[in-house]
Amino acid sequence: MFRFEEPQYLYLLILVPVLAAIHYFTNYVRLRRLKRYGDVELLKALMPGFSKFRPEVKVWLMLAAWALLVVTLARPQFGTKVDTRKRQGIEAIIAMDVSNSMLAQDVTPSRLEKAKMLVSSIVDKMTDDKIGLIVYAGEAYTQLPITSDYVSAKMFLETISPAMISTQGTDIKQAIDLALKSFTANQDVSKAIFVITDGEDNEGGAVEMAKQAASRGIKVYVLGVGSPQGAPIPMSDRSDYITDNAGNVVVSKLNEQMCREIAAAGNGAYIYVDNSSSAQRELSGYVDKLAKKDLETVIYSEYDEQFQAVALLVLLLLAVEIMIMSRKNPLFRNIKLFKK
Repeated sequence: MFRFEEPQYLYLLILVPVLAAIHYFTNYVRLRRLKRYGDVELLKALMPGFSKFRPEVKVWLMLAAWALLVVTLARPQFGTKVDTRKRQGIEAIIAMDVSNSMLAQDVTPSRLEKAKMLVSSIVDKMTDDKIGLIVYAGEAYTQLPITSDYVSAKMFLETISPAMISTQGTDIKQAIDLALKSFTANQDVSKAIFVITDGEDNEGGAVEMAKQAASRGIKVYVLGVGSPQGAPIPMSDRSDYITDNAGNVVVSKLNEQMCREIAAAGNGAYIYVDNSSSAQRELSGYVDKLAKKDLETVIYSEYDEQFQAVALLVLLLLAVEIMIMSRKNPLFRNIKLFKK
Protein backbone atom coordinates (compact mmCIF):
# COMPACT_ATOMS: atom_id res chain seq x y z
CA MET A 1 0.00 0.00 0.00
CA PHE A 2 1.33 3.41 -0.96
CA ARG A 3 0.85 6.52 1.17
CA PHE A 4 2.34 9.91 2.04
CA GLU A 5 3.32 10.38 5.68
CA GLU A 6 3.17 14.20 5.38
CA PRO A 7 0.58 14.80 2.62
CA GLN A 8 0.09 18.48 3.54
CA TYR A 9 3.30 19.35 1.67
CA LEU A 10 1.69 18.25 -1.60
CA TYR A 11 -0.18 21.56 -1.69
CA LEU A 12 3.14 23.12 -2.74
CA LEU A 13 2.69 21.43 -6.13
CA ILE A 14 0.28 24.24 -6.95
CA LEU A 15 3.36 26.39 -7.57
CA VAL A 16 4.33 24.27 -10.61
CA PRO A 17 1.55 25.50 -12.96
CA VAL A 18 1.84 28.99 -11.45
CA LEU A 19 5.56 29.22 -12.19
CA ALA A 20 5.04 27.74 -15.66
CA ALA A 21 2.41 30.37 -16.43
CA ILE A 22 4.74 33.15 -15.24
CA HIS A 23 7.53 31.76 -17.44
CA TYR A 24 5.40 31.72 -20.60
CA PHE A 25 4.04 35.18 -19.86
CA THR A 26 7.54 36.65 -19.51
CA ASN A 27 8.57 34.95 -22.79
CA TYR A 28 5.56 36.49 -24.50
CA VAL A 29 6.49 39.96 -23.20
CA ARG A 30 10.14 39.50 -24.23
CA LEU A 31 9.16 38.44 -27.78
CA ARG A 32 6.93 41.50 -28.17
CA ARG A 33 9.81 43.76 -27.11
CA LEU A 34 12.17 42.08 -29.61
CA LYS A 35 9.74 42.74 -32.44
CA ARG A 36 10.06 46.47 -31.76
CA TYR A 37 13.72 46.35 -32.80
CA GLY A 38 13.16 44.64 -36.13
CA ASP A 39 12.42 41.41 -37.91
CA VAL A 40 12.72 38.40 -35.61
CA GLU A 41 14.51 36.25 -38.21
CA LEU A 42 17.07 39.01 -38.78
CA LEU A 43 17.68 39.29 -35.04
CA LYS A 44 18.30 35.52 -34.89
CA ALA A 45 20.99 35.87 -37.57
CA LEU A 46 22.66 38.56 -35.46
CA MET A 47 22.65 36.22 -32.44
CA PRO A 48 24.11 32.93 -33.74
CA GLY A 49 24.76 31.66 -30.20
CA PHE A 50 21.14 32.07 -29.13
CA SER A 51 19.28 28.83 -28.38
CA LYS A 52 15.51 28.78 -28.28
CA PHE A 53 15.12 25.37 -26.67
CA ARG A 54 17.90 25.27 -24.06
CA PRO A 55 16.28 27.84 -21.72
CA GLU A 56 12.99 25.96 -22.04
CA VAL A 57 14.66 22.68 -21.09
CA LYS A 58 16.37 24.34 -18.10
CA VAL A 59 13.09 25.81 -16.85
CA TRP A 60 11.25 22.50 -17.09
CA LEU A 61 14.11 20.68 -15.40
CA MET A 62 13.85 23.13 -12.50
CA LEU A 63 10.07 22.72 -12.29
CA ALA A 64 10.41 18.94 -12.33
CA ALA A 65 13.06 19.14 -9.60
CA TRP A 66 10.72 21.33 -7.52
CA ALA A 67 7.83 18.88 -7.94
CA LEU A 68 10.01 15.94 -6.89
CA LEU A 69 11.35 17.93 -3.94
CA VAL A 70 7.78 18.45 -2.76
CA VAL A 71 7.14 14.71 -3.10
CA THR A 72 10.27 14.11 -1.02
CA LEU A 73 9.01 16.40 1.74
CA ALA A 74 5.68 14.52 1.71
CA ARG A 75 7.63 11.32 2.55
CA PRO A 76 6.30 8.64 0.18
CA GLN A 77 6.04 5.22 1.80
CA PHE A 78 5.16 1.68 0.78
CA GLY A 79 3.46 -0.75 3.16
CA THR A 80 5.59 -3.85 3.51
CA LYS A 81 3.78 -5.92 6.11
CA VAL A 82 0.11 -6.87 5.97
CA ASP A 83 -1.72 -7.72 9.20
CA THR A 84 -5.22 -9.12 9.48
CA ARG A 85 -6.55 -8.10 12.84
CA LYS A 86 -9.83 -8.91 14.51
CA ARG A 87 -11.86 -6.21 16.18
CA GLN A 88 -15.10 -6.25 18.12
CA GLY A 89 -17.67 -3.51 18.12
CA ILE A 90 -21.28 -2.44 18.30
CA GLU A 91 -23.33 0.42 16.90
CA ALA A 92 -25.16 2.51 19.48
CA ILE A 93 -27.57 5.37 18.89
CA ILE A 94 -28.20 7.63 21.88
CA ALA A 95 -31.61 9.32 21.74
CA MET A 96 -31.60 12.06 24.37
CA ASP A 97 -34.67 13.91 25.59
CA VAL A 98 -34.01 17.68 25.57
CA SER A 99 -37.47 18.88 26.53
CA ASN A 100 -37.73 21.53 29.25
CA SER A 101 -38.68 18.89 31.82
CA MET A 102 -35.10 17.55 31.60
CA LEU A 103 -33.97 20.73 33.40
CA ALA A 104 -35.62 19.51 36.61
CA GLN A 105 -33.16 19.09 39.45
CA ASP A 106 -34.49 16.05 41.30
CA VAL A 107 -31.28 14.50 39.96
CA THR A 108 -28.20 16.64 40.47
CA PRO A 109 -27.02 18.78 38.85
CA SER A 110 -30.08 18.27 36.59
CA ARG A 111 -31.71 15.46 34.65
CA LEU A 112 -30.08 16.58 31.42
CA GLU A 113 -26.59 17.04 32.86
CA LYS A 114 -26.78 13.65 34.59
CA ALA A 115 -27.78 12.05 31.28
CA LYS A 116 -24.87 13.72 29.51
CA MET A 117 -22.46 12.35 32.12
CA LEU A 118 -23.81 8.85 31.56
CA VAL A 119 -23.36 9.10 27.78
CA SER A 120 -19.86 10.49 28.27
CA SER A 121 -18.98 7.43 30.37
CA ILE A 122 -20.20 5.17 27.55
CA VAL A 123 -18.06 7.00 25.00
CA ASP A 124 -14.96 6.78 27.23
CA LYS A 125 -15.16 2.97 27.22
CA MET A 126 -15.63 2.59 23.46
CA THR A 127 -12.83 1.31 21.25
CA ASP A 128 -14.06 -0.30 18.02
CA ASP A 129 -17.67 0.80 18.47
CA LYS A 130 -19.67 3.45 16.64
CA ILE A 131 -21.98 5.97 18.25
CA GLY A 132 -24.60 8.42 17.04
CA LEU A 133 -26.50 11.17 18.87
CA ILE A 134 -30.16 12.10 18.40
CA VAL A 135 -31.89 14.88 20.32
CA TYR A 136 -35.65 15.04 20.62
CA ALA A 137 -38.49 16.90 22.26
CA GLY A 138 -41.64 17.53 20.23
CA GLU A 139 -39.48 16.65 17.21
CA ALA A 140 -36.36 14.56 16.72
CA TYR A 141 -33.12 15.60 15.01
CA THR A 142 -29.76 13.96 14.34
CA GLN A 143 -27.16 15.76 16.40
CA LEU A 144 -24.25 13.52 15.29
CA PRO A 145 -24.41 10.85 12.54
CA ILE A 146 -23.10 7.47 13.59
CA THR A 147 -19.31 7.63 13.83
CA SER A 148 -16.24 6.23 15.58
CA ASP A 149 -14.92 9.76 16.18
CA TYR A 150 -15.30 9.81 19.95
CA VAL A 151 -13.75 13.27 20.31
CA SER A 152 -16.48 14.76 18.12
CA ALA A 153 -19.12 12.74 19.97
CA LYS A 154 -18.12 14.25 23.31
CA MET A 155 -17.87 17.71 21.78
CA PHE A 156 -21.40 17.51 20.36
CA LEU A 157 -22.63 16.03 23.64
CA GLU A 158 -21.53 19.13 25.53
CA THR A 159 -23.58 21.42 23.26
CA ILE A 160 -26.90 19.62 23.89
CA SER A 161 -29.54 21.83 25.54
CA PRO A 162 -33.33 22.34 25.43
CA ALA A 163 -32.76 25.46 23.29
CA MET A 164 -31.85 23.19 20.35
CA ILE A 165 -35.50 22.32 19.65
CA SER A 166 -38.22 24.94 19.70
CA THR A 167 -41.11 22.44 19.54
CA GLN A 168 -41.69 21.32 23.09
CA GLY A 169 -43.13 17.98 24.11
CA THR A 170 -41.68 14.46 24.19
CA ASP A 171 -42.06 12.33 21.06
CA ILE A 172 -40.19 9.11 21.84
CA LYS A 173 -41.73 7.34 18.85
CA GLN A 174 -40.14 9.78 16.41
CA ALA A 175 -36.79 9.49 18.20
CA ILE A 176 -36.75 5.67 17.90
CA ASP A 177 -37.89 5.88 14.27
CA LEU A 178 -35.04 8.28 13.43
CA ALA A 179 -32.58 6.04 15.28
CA LEU A 180 -33.61 3.04 13.18
CA LYS A 181 -32.78 5.03 10.05
CA SER A 182 -29.39 6.15 11.42
CA PHE A 183 -27.59 2.80 11.61
CA THR A 184 -25.18 1.65 8.91
CA ALA A 185 -26.05 -1.15 6.50
CA ASN A 186 -23.49 -3.44 8.17
CA GLN A 187 -25.23 -6.63 9.27
CA ASP A 188 -22.22 -8.02 11.14
CA VAL A 189 -22.47 -5.81 14.23
CA SER A 190 -24.89 -5.65 17.13
CA LYS A 191 -27.05 -2.55 17.20
CA ALA A 192 -28.82 -0.90 20.11
CA ILE A 193 -30.82 2.24 20.83
CA PHE A 194 -30.45 3.95 24.21
CA VAL A 195 -33.42 6.22 24.90
CA ILE A 196 -32.83 8.73 27.68
CA THR A 197 -36.01 10.34 28.96
CA ASP A 198 -38.03 11.36 32.01
CA GLY A 199 -40.88 9.24 30.65
CA GLU A 200 -43.33 12.01 29.76
CA ASP A 201 -44.33 10.77 26.29
CA ASN A 202 -46.83 13.26 24.90
CA GLU A 203 -47.36 11.72 21.47
CA GLY A 204 -47.69 7.95 22.05
CA GLY A 205 -46.71 5.12 19.72
CA ALA A 206 -43.31 4.57 21.34
CA VAL A 207 -44.10 0.98 22.40
CA GLU A 208 -45.09 -0.02 18.85
CA MET A 209 -41.94 1.58 17.44
CA ALA A 210 -39.79 -0.25 20.01
CA LYS A 211 -41.40 -3.54 18.89
CA GLN A 212 -40.49 -2.69 15.31
CA ALA A 213 -36.87 -2.15 16.35
CA ALA A 214 -36.81 -5.49 18.18
CA SER A 215 -38.15 -7.25 15.08
CA ARG A 216 -35.06 -6.00 13.24
CA GLY A 217 -32.76 -7.35 15.92
CA ILE A 218 -32.11 -3.91 17.42
CA LYS A 219 -32.53 -3.71 21.18
CA VAL A 220 -34.05 -0.65 22.83
CA TYR A 221 -32.79 0.35 26.29
CA VAL A 222 -34.56 3.08 28.25
CA LEU A 223 -32.83 5.23 30.85
CA GLY A 224 -35.39 6.93 33.08
CA VAL A 225 -33.95 10.10 34.60
CA GLY A 226 -35.67 11.78 37.53
CA SER A 227 -37.86 10.70 40.42
CA PRO A 228 -41.46 9.46 40.60
CA GLN A 229 -42.17 12.24 43.14
CA GLY A 230 -41.16 14.81 40.55
CA ALA A 231 -39.63 18.27 40.70
CA PRO A 232 -40.42 21.77 39.37
CA ILE A 233 -38.92 22.80 36.04
CA PRO A 234 -36.59 25.81 36.20
CA MET A 235 -36.79 28.45 33.49
CA SER A 236 -33.82 28.83 31.19
CA ASP A 237 -32.46 31.73 33.23
CA ARG A 238 -33.20 29.76 36.46
CA SER A 239 -34.85 32.83 37.97
CA ASP A 240 -38.17 31.04 38.51
CA TYR A 241 -40.09 27.87 37.71
CA ILE A 242 -42.33 27.11 34.73
CA THR A 243 -46.03 27.50 35.49
CA ASP A 244 -49.20 26.36 33.73
CA ASN A 245 -51.98 28.60 32.40
CA ALA A 246 -53.51 28.81 35.87
CA GLY A 247 -50.24 30.04 37.34
CA ASN A 248 -49.43 26.82 39.16
CA VAL A 249 -45.84 25.54 39.21
CA VAL A 250 -45.47 22.59 36.84
CA VAL A 251 -44.06 19.47 38.50
CA SER A 252 -42.44 16.91 36.18
CA LYS A 253 -42.59 13.30 37.36
CA LEU A 254 -40.71 10.29 36.02
CA ASN A 255 -43.10 7.86 34.36
CA GLU A 256 -41.37 4.57 35.15
CA GLN A 257 -44.27 2.44 33.97
CA MET A 258 -44.06 3.79 30.43
CA CYS A 259 -40.24 3.46 30.41
CA ARG A 260 -40.51 -0.21 31.36
CA GLU A 261 -43.11 -0.85 28.67
CA ILE A 262 -40.91 0.65 25.94
CA ALA A 263 -37.84 -1.30 27.11
CA ALA A 264 -39.78 -4.57 27.28
CA ALA A 265 -41.21 -4.03 23.79
CA GLY A 266 -37.72 -3.29 22.48
CA ASN A 267 -36.28 -6.50 23.99
CA GLY A 268 -33.95 -4.34 26.04
CA ALA A 269 -33.95 -3.21 29.66
CA TYR A 270 -35.00 -0.30 31.82
CA ILE A 271 -32.37 1.54 33.85
CA TYR A 272 -33.40 3.92 36.63
CA VAL A 273 -31.09 6.94 36.86
CA ASP A 274 -30.85 8.64 40.23
CA ASN A 275 -28.10 10.43 42.15
CA SER A 276 -26.11 7.25 42.75
CA SER A 277 -23.63 5.59 40.39
CA SER A 278 -25.69 2.40 40.08
CA ALA A 279 -27.13 3.47 36.71
CA GLN A 280 -23.65 3.87 35.25
CA ARG A 281 -22.60 0.40 36.39
CA GLU A 282 -25.84 -1.12 35.13
CA LEU A 283 -25.52 0.64 31.78
CA SER A 284 -21.92 -0.52 31.34
CA GLY A 285 -23.01 -4.07 32.10
CA TYR A 286 -25.69 -4.05 29.41
CA VAL A 287 -23.29 -2.57 26.84
CA ASP A 288 -20.73 -5.27 27.63
CA LYS A 289 -23.37 -8.00 27.26
CA LEU A 290 -24.28 -6.93 23.74
CA ALA A 291 -23.01 -9.55 21.29
CA LYS A 292 -19.84 -8.22 19.71
CA LYS A 293 -18.98 -10.11 16.57
CA ASP A 294 -15.42 -10.44 15.32
CA LEU A 295 -14.67 -8.32 12.28
CA GLU A 296 -11.46 -8.78 10.31
CA THR A 297 -9.54 -5.69 9.29
CA VAL A 298 -6.62 -5.74 6.84
CA ILE A 299 -4.01 -3.12 7.67
CA TYR A 300 -0.43 -2.34 6.74
CA SER A 301 1.53 -2.28 9.97
CA GLU A 302 4.98 -1.37 8.61
CA TYR A 303 5.98 1.22 6.03
CA ASP A 304 9.31 1.75 4.29
CA GLU A 305 10.46 5.26 3.41
CA GLN A 306 10.87 5.88 -0.34
CA PHE A 307 11.98 9.52 -0.31
CA GLN A 308 15.64 8.60 -0.83
CA ALA A 309 15.05 7.52 -4.44
CA VAL A 310 13.04 10.67 -5.15
CA ALA A 311 15.78 12.83 -3.61
CA LEU A 312 18.35 11.22 -5.93
CA LEU A 313 16.17 12.14 -8.92
CA VAL A 314 16.06 15.73 -7.68
CA LEU A 315 19.88 15.86 -7.51
CA LEU A 316 20.14 14.31 -10.98
CA LEU A 317 17.78 16.87 -12.52
CA LEU A 318 19.62 19.75 -10.85
CA ALA A 319 22.96 18.41 -12.10
CA VAL A 320 21.65 18.16 -15.68
CA GLU A 321 20.21 21.68 -15.44
CA ILE A 322 23.56 23.07 -14.32
CA MET A 323 25.44 21.36 -17.17
CA ILE A 324 23.11 22.68 -19.87
CA MET A 325 24.17 26.18 -20.98
CA SER A 326 21.61 28.73 -22.11
CA ARG A 327 23.63 29.45 -25.28
CA LYS A 328 24.73 27.01 -27.95
CA ASN A 329 27.98 25.24 -27.19
CA PRO A 330 30.76 26.79 -29.40
CA LEU A 331 32.43 23.39 -29.73
CA PHE A 332 29.38 21.94 -31.49
CA ARG A 333 28.26 25.05 -33.34
CA ASN A 334 29.45 23.79 -36.75
CA ILE A 335 28.05 20.30 -36.30
CA LYS A 336 24.77 20.03 -38.15
CA LEU A 337 23.09 16.67 -38.03
CA PHE A 338 20.27 17.66 -40.34
CA LYS A 339 21.74 19.44 -43.39
CA LYS A 340 19.45 20.35 -46.21
